[in-house]
Amino acid sequence: MSDWFHNRLNRAHPTNLLLLSYVAAIAVGTLALMLPAATVSGDIRVIDALFTATSAVCVTGLIVVDTGSYFTAFGQGIILFLIQIGGLGIMTISVALFQVIGKKVVFQQRMAMQEVFSHTPREDIFYLIRSVLFFTFTVEVVGAVILFFYWRSAYPLGEALYKAVFHSVSAFCNAGFSQFSDSLTAGRASMVLNLTVCTLIILGGIGFPVVYEIYRRVVLRQSGKVSIQTKSVISASVGLVVAGMAVIVVSERTLIPTMGWGQGLLAAFFQAVTCRTAGFNTLDIASLNTATLLFMMFLMLVGASPGSCGGGMKTTTFAVLTAFSWSRLMRYKCVNLFGKTVPEDTVAKSISVLVFSLAAICVAVFLILFLDPDHGTRVEGDRQFMSFLFETVSAFGTVGLSMGVTPTLTQPGKLVIIALMVIGRVGVPAFTYIIAGGGSTKGVQYAEENMMIG
Repeated sequence: MSDWFHNRLNRAHPTNLLLLSYVAAIAVGTLALMLPAATVSGDIRVIDALFTATSAVCVTGLIVVDTGSYFTAFGQGIILFLIQIGGLGIMTISVALFQVIGKKVVFQQRMAMQEVFSHTPREDIFYLIRSVLFFTFTVEVVGAVILFFYWRSAYPLGEALYKAVFHSVSAFCNAGFSQFSDSLTAGRASMVLNLTVCTLIILGGIGFPVVYEIYRRVVLRQSGKVSIQTKSVISASVGLVVAGMAVIVVSERTLIPTMGWGQGLLAAFFQAVTCRTAGFNTLDIASLNTATLLFMMFLMLVGASPGSCGGGMKTTTFAVLTAFSWSRLMRYKCVNLFGKTVPEDTVAKSISVLVFSLAAICVAVFLILFLDPDHGTRVEGDRQFMSFLFETVSAFGTVGLSMGVTPTLTQPGKLVIIALMVIGRVGVPAFTYIIAGGGSTKGVQYAEENMMIG
């Protein structure tokens, strides 16, 4: 039996292994959350357990039941464990464990790690994985210590420590799960809480390859040029946060001053950071202006960076698409970025990711409303469509922000969101490979004929 499994594992494609690892973790997490000891009432519906497990493993943060009041400490511990392995990647954990116990890591597992953590082939992939684990746990411990002292005066010692660890892991893994019903709204004015959580989110969402390269150059003093990926990730991340903060301040110009400019700017900065992938909030999302929500959806669609804990199209895709648009506008033959020419295959892949992402979101919204007998009309207010659209973009970007419609989803609607969260976490390129396969055929080439575009 073990030989058969080993042979099947060797023949499996890395992308299939990634998907299967997430599906397996979701299945185990669902069963664990259905244990009587996991919930206060001792009972949870299968669909709700599945939704929660998927949201945790895919580090999304969308919830159909309140995490802090519905689940016991044991249940919250299960969620925390799922967040941790989901943020790092189940394949990362398995490869690391195999290394520890001295078991041979099959070639396909190594290739899966190669695709997750490196844009170019490298011989030190195992050292990179060990560095990822060390960096992750170090940052989470530091974050937990800071948050512990923040909550120490408000809660008993044990509870303060548990909340600190839970929110530190949730923030670094860009999960957005919180033990508080209003997320982190109560700490809106705290500079310590806001900056600590934002730092954890940024470090977890910037991508391990970028962190590793910065470490090698800053700490190890290794020479060489900074890669175009690192430049693109840092530039796009800073630009999107600054743009998001500016849009929130201007669009919510009647709200921000009422909180005081200091607290208002801090809230705008926090929301600009967290709506990329994390899902925490210090503002009432449902009460924000439509213009603010639209720009937040754009940020959620872009998402985090490759090789990180977040989902979405990724900052590198956004950078390439921006460079492509500029090159076409200026009628340049090539797509150039930071003094380098981007390969045509990379440009085509970025366009495909954008098209597939938008198509997946549109199909998801249609299915949720189509399969809903009330077609979403039971949602209060006059922005029902906006609420469901925001929900689907949040699920695809594995963000977790919501306008409050998650608990009102029908069972088919929850299944649609579950599928969207998995697609967003596994990644569009990997998911399209699973559907269509990796082989390309030349096909039939006919005589060319031009047509009008635009």
